[in-house]
Amino acid sequence: MNILLVGSGGREHALAWKLADSDLADEIVVAPGSDAIGQILECTIEDVKEDDHAGMKRLVEQYDIELAVIGPEAPLAAGLTDVLQAEGVRVFGPTKAAAQLESSKTFAKELMKKYGIPTADFKQFTEAEPAISYIRSHGAPIVVKADGLAAGKGVIVAETVDEAIRAVHDILDDNAFGDAGSSVVIEEYLSGEELSFMAFVHGSTVIPMVTAQDHKRAYEGDIGPNTGGMGAYSPVPHLDGKWLQEAEESILRPAAEAMMQEGVPFTGVLYAGLMITENGPKVIEFNARFGDPEAQVVLPRLKSDLVQLLLDVLDERETTPEWSDCACAAVVVASEGYPGSYEKGQPFTMPMTRSNETQQFFHAGSVVNSEQVGWKTAGGRVFLLSTQAPTLEEAFSLTYDVLGQKEWPGLFYRRDIGHRVINRSENKSQ
Repeated sequence: MNILLVGSGGREHALAWKLADSDLADEIVVAPGSDAIGQILECTIEDVKEDDHAGMKRLVEQYDIELAVIGPEAPLAAGLTDVLQAEGVRVFGPTKAAAQLESSKTFAKELMKKYGIPTADFKQFTEAEPAISYIRSHGAPIVVKADGLAAGKGVIVAETVDEAIRAVHDILDDNAFGDAGSSVVIEEYLSGEELSFMAFVHGSTVIPMVTAQDHKRAYEGDIGPNTGGMGAYSPVPHLDGKWLQEAEESILRPAAEAMMQEGVPFTGVLYAGLMITENGPKVIEFNARFGDPEAQVVLPRLKSDLVQLLLDVLDERETTPEWSDCACAAVVVASEGYPGSYEKGQPFTMPMTRSNETQQFFHAGSVVNSEQVGWKTAGGRVFLLSTQAPTLEEAFSLTYDVLGQKEWPGLFYRRDIGHRVINRSENKSQ
């Protein structure tokens, strides 16, 4: 069958790589794609922007597309699924109404409140003064979130009241996140450890994936501003087990059922960003697509044919994905200054990996350097290296061995991704 993959980032590079491995994929068209995705021989790149609905409809007709997979959140929130479904295409991705689980934090929080899905206490505001009064009455630490999509950067975990007030002014008064900040959600601070738990969902069909843990903060020691993610690993052994079963039963399945009850059934990847508290798992946020960089550590562990799996979910057939017992670790290399301002056009070359079968570079903000051999930066998160190995310790060691082969002028990466799980393992062995 012919497949349309929408997107151009590292997540979509991983999806293209996995889709191309399927015997069911005759032609894979990626729009807008990237230079790196174009190097996968089974992919055809079309320079059609994610928000160009007319262009996407043209691709459906030109390539006789039967299945569409939408990677990023923005086209989902803009209703691309609805447009493609109207063209008779099967789409793995939520409709505009269902994508509100991610595109509106207020929608998601109200849904969780109504259906008893565990999450932090919250209140929404459209004006700064009442929001500031609320912050002063509740104290810090406290969490301030832009209501809409902000590419993973619209969440401020404020350690002090003054920091929270500054965040409110930045979002509501200074328009720091554009339309995404037309309102703010202020939340209770949850203490614990974060866990990314994703599932393939279609209506009431929920097929959980293996777990992953992301590292959101920009700098080592988990300090600095939130980013889209600086690295990830899978599995998360110390948070699996009973927490996983509880999260599936109290969060993922109830959320899918709640969307059915609300008349907006969800199809696609339902991603629960969880905090494992002393009282059990609670939802920090829902996303309506694969996480990035979580996709780049979860998809390499998927042994099942991804296309067949998506079709099974859409057809509501019983299916049990097969996962590798190997661990997977990934580290992001980003432009200096990210997630703030940064320069584009920095040339770089890729080091040699140990094995093409167990290590993959997934590119995001990069383009081929037409002036010399190699690549140039074109975004904040430039690429990541994903490594599979029998243990997490080995996976991280092999990843950092490759990245350490060369200097990275104008770029940086965290050297402590996975520190919690590695420290936990070292303490157990002592």
